[in-house]
Amino acid sequence: MDSSALTFFKELLATPSPSGFEAPIQQVVRQYMADFADEITTDVHGNVMVRANPAGTMRVMLAGHCDQIGMLVKHIDDQGYIYAQTIGGWDPQQLIGQRMVIWTAGGPVAAVIARKPIHLLTEEERKQVTKLQDLWLDMGAKDKAEAQAAVRIGDPVTLKLGFQEMRNGLANAPAMDNKAGVWVVMEALRRASSAGLTCSLHAVSTVQEEIGLRGAQTSAFGIEPHVGIAVDVTHATDCPTIDKRQEGDVRLGAGPVIYRGPNMNPGVTEQLIQTAERKSIPFQLSSSGRATPNDANPIQISRAGVATGLVAIPNRYMHSAVETISLDDLDRAADLLAEFASSLTGREDFRPAV
Repeated sequence: MDSSALTFFKELLATPSPSGFEAPIQQVVRQYMADFADEITTDVHGNVMVRANPAGTMRVMLAGHCDQIGMLVKHIDDQGYIYAQTIGGWDPQQLIGQRMVIWTAGGPVAAVIARKPIHLLTEEERKQVTKLQDLWLDMGAKDKAEAQAAVRIGDPVTLKLGFQEMRNGLANAPAMDNKAGVWVVMEALRRASSAGLTCSLHAVSTVQEEIGLRGAQTSAFGIEPHVGIAVDVTHATDCPTIDKRQEGDVRLGAGPVIYRGPNMNPGVTEQLIQTAERKSIPFQLSSSGRATPNDANPIQISRAGVATGLVAIPNRYMHSAVETISLDDLDRAADLLAEFASSLTGREDFRPAV
C-alpha cells in the first residue's frame, strides 16, 4: 500500500458516515478518485459510482458500503442530557463509557456516553444487561437551552473516529466495517485502470447497507451489471471464544476471504480463486448457506439477476470501537479484484451449466 493510498484510507476512517448521513465520506471518495476515473456520478440515494472504461461491453460492479453504524439524537432533557436511538446493529455494552461525537450543522460536538457508575448500582442492577434506554450522552451543557442551541433532534452521532496502527501490520478504528471495503473497491479500480481494461468497471461506494442493504439495491439497478462483487468485512475467528467449527477458520493477515454458497455465482467464485492462485495472492475460503447479510444479496437478485461474488476482509471485534484488520489483507484484496477485472475478456458466460 503506497503512502497516498494509506492517506486515503486514514481519511475515510476520520470521516463520519452513519447510515443516511454519508455525504461527507462520499465527498472524500470523489476527491481521491477524480484523477483515476473516466466518470464519477452520484445518484439521488447518495451512492457514488466511479467508472473506468465506460465503453466496455461487459459491466462489472465492485461494491463497498461506506455507511457505519451510529446513533441519532432523539430527546434532550431539562438538564441538557441527550438520549439517542441507534442507527444499525449496536450491542449497548459496547457503548458504555465511550467518547462520542455529535455531528451538527455547526460542526462536531464532543460528548461521552455513560450510565450510573458501578459504585451506585444496586445488587440487582449489577446483574442486568445494560439497555440502550439506560445510557445518555453528556456534551457538558448546563441545561436544555444550551444543549438545544448546539444540537438538533435528528443529528447523527458516532464513536470518536480515529486510526491506530498496531504490531504486525494490524490497525484498529471504528468503522473498519466497511470503510475497508470502500477503500478496496476504489483502489482496485485505480490499479485495474492503470493495467488496462476490456470490461467497463464500476466501483461503487454504496449507502445504507447497515439499515437494509438499500444502496446496493438502487445502484445495481441503475448500473445493470453483468458481474457484481461485494466487498465487506467478515468475522475473524483467530481470537478467544469464537467456535471455528461454526464460523470457520478466518485469520488476520492470511489474505482476503472468498465466499462460496448459493448467494455467489460458482463461475465468478472459481475465477476469483484461479486469479488468486495464478497471481500468488494469499486468500482464504469461507461459506454461507443462505442469502448473505451484505451487499452481495441485493446485487445478486437485481433486475434479471447478476453473476455475484463476495470478497471479505477479516475483522476482529466487529461493531465496536476497536474493529481490527490487517493492512496486508486490504492490499491483497485490491490486487485480487484488479487482476480479476483486468482478466475479463467480455466473452465469459457465468450461467450455470445444465
